[in-house]
Amino acid sequence: MNEPKTLLVRGGALVDPASGTQHPGDIAIAGERIHAVGPAAAGFSAERVIDAEGCLVMPGLIDLCARLGEPGGEAEGLLDSELAAAGAGGVTRVVCPPDTDPVLDEPSLVEMLRWRARRIKRSRVYPLGALTTGLKGERLAEMASLVKSSCIGLSQAGTPITDTQMLLRAMQYASTFGYKVWLPAQDPHLGRGVAASGPYAQRLGLPGVPVVAETIALHTIFELVRATGCAVHVGRLSSAAGVALLRRAKDEGLPVTADVSMHNLLLTDVDIGWFDARMRLDPPLRQQADRDALLAGLADGTIDALVSDHTPLGSDDKVLPFGEAEPGATGLELLLPAVLEFARRAGLDLPRALGCVTTRAAAAAGVGMPSLAAGAAAELIVVDPRASWRPTARNLRSRAKLSPLGDVELQGRVRTTIIDGRVIHEYDAARA
Repeated sequence: MNEPKTLLVRGGALVDPASGTQHPGDIAIAGERIHAVGPAAAGFSAERVIDAEGCLVMPGLIDLCARLGEPGGEAEGLLDSELAAAGAGGVTRVVCPPDTDPVLDEPSLVEMLRWRARRIKRSRVYPLGALTTGLKGERLAEMASLVKSSCIGLSQAGTPITDTQMLLRAMQYASTFGYKVWLPAQDPHLGRGVAASGPYAQRLGLPGVPVVAETIALHTIFELVRATGCAVHVGRLSSAAGVALLRRAKDEGLPVTADVSMHNLLLTDVDIGWFDARMRLDPPLRQQADRDALLAGLADGTIDALVSDHTPLGSDDKVLPFGEAEPGATGLELLLPAVLEFARRAGLDLPRALGCVTTRAAAAAGVGMPSLAAGAAAELIVVDPRASWRPTARNLRSRAKLSPLGDVELQGRVRTTIIDGRVIHEYDAARA
């Protein structure tokens, strides 16, 4: 069936972080672009009308950390299912870390991923190339070739470089050519535990990851930024001390950005309960004071972006003792409810809160700025803010069905996702 060339999204509340506004109105779409906002231009005729009465209409979300299972992965069609999950979650742009199997350290692998994603015709995929070959931290990857093949930056994913001399050389090279480096905030030796150090982990007898595992890594990264001028994005902060260090670095004018996982923003270590393996995450869930600092840091812009940290693990990876379970969880479909909950907890209006998954995320990644303005790309979502649902296996498109938020009643659901004027997702009430 041919896609309609003209659409009218009618009767919604338009939330545009780029302009900081929220107001009722319609959006007329012609081809791949927004034709008009508000009353449609004279003579505009829509082949299809989408009723957004009682809903929010906003730019598609940008997720700066979501694994898609390809290249590699044992399950055939995993990229298809995970991009379907992205569409269902209103995530229209996905930044994919290089910790795939094989690692994204060769241009041919990047090009294959991009080709597959284009064929599927759902959410846009922005790969990160490996900073070092195989993410082993021993030899620099072919950065120039990876960037030429469309990587938006170079990353170590969740694997820190143990050799500081190698990290210095990598950042010197990247700085010379203007490449951004994405690094984890974790010392490889101190970060070997499975839960955040503290009374709760001690009570459960779980090996702890102390806060200094994060702060030592941040001190090293920021000193190397001072020495090289390299632009760095720090992935998945987890502690109050880490937020304080980031704030000082930004006040100093260092070219650094950072993100936080939605799990660390919404949960704490006590949510582990009685060894609930769904809560086995990396970085680990920390204490209430850390969660409060992360919330404040994201609200005031110290932390640039909120990410899903989506990892499509199978049930077998989690049906294990807590310490043996694989870290990670499904998240693409939960990012929208997470940012709405963030807005409620932080007391922010929606245009400002949504910046952490739209405009601020785009600026951190160096990709085009999303907007609801006339002439902008028709990349938007229609959200029912009153819809309540639980992320059960029946409700999720992702192959990964287990979430730390699985027992939580979530508020807000994507009804329609539009990319380049094409409807790529519509909520099917029969799946609920």
